Order: sequence, then C-alpha cells, then structure tokens
Amino acid sequence: MTRPVLVLNGPNLGRLGSREPDVYGSTSYAGLVEQCRKTGAELGFDVEVRETNDEAELIGWLHEAADGSIPVVLNPGAFTHYSYGLRDAAAQRTAPLIEVHISNPYAREAFRHTSVIAAVASGTIAGFGLTSYHLALQALAAIPPA
Repeated sequence: MTRPVLVLNGPNLGRLGSREPDVYGSTSYAGLVEQCRKTGAELGFDVEVRETNDEAELIGWLHEAADGSIPVVLNPGAFTHYSYGLRDAAAQRTAPLIEVHISNPYAREAFRHTSVIAAVASGTIAGFGLTSYHLALQALAAIPPA
C-alpha cells in the first residue's frame, strides 16, 4: 500500500525550463512532476505534485495536508521569505514537512537568506537542483509514519 505525499510548489515553479535556466536548470515543470512521481513510487509513495502562483491556494493545500496527516515536500518559492500566512499554515502540519529549494538561497541575493518556513519544517534541503526533491522524498521515506 502506498502512502500519499503532496509535493507543493509556489510561484514561478511552473516556468521551470524557461525561467533562468542557469539558476533553475533546463528541466521543465512536467519533467519535475515526472521525476517526483517516479522517485515517490520507488519509495512507496503516491506523489501528487501541485504548483500555484496563488498564496491562498497554497495555504489551502497545506490545510488539506494537515487535516489528512499527509507528508509534504514544499518549495514555497518567493513566499519563503515573507509569507507569514504560509508559515502559519505549515506550522499546523500533522505529518513531516520538508522545505526544498532548487538553488541555494544563501548563495543568492540577501533577501533570499531568510526563510519564515524553516523554523516550522521538519528540515530544509536546498541547492541541489531538482535533486533537492529526490532528497526530500528520501528523507520522508526515512521517517516512520505516525
């Protein structure tokens, strides 16, 4: 039996492949979805990947995960640095939540050095390109279900 996992992505992640390929790589968003589902299946997860540019929608998905005790891999995108609403929704988690970033925020502009999500996440993985998602799913697999 597979365990559900939500992979949630914030703003501009749907533009992967065309958005700053020198920072985010050349793999498309569809490629990311395929990689996450494949890795998840190998680990016994039923992975659902979602992306939105809407902060309220992302908060709603975190509420859904909390209500269902569903583990989350979260790339909050730019919301990472200022969205206290997203932070508060993530704090309500009832299952592990791994924050991911494709690039290393600490090697970029100073405003990217702050994450309001990190303090309420189970952990953060950043700077490994799309492999960050693979590592996050592996981390979830290492945490026994509640």
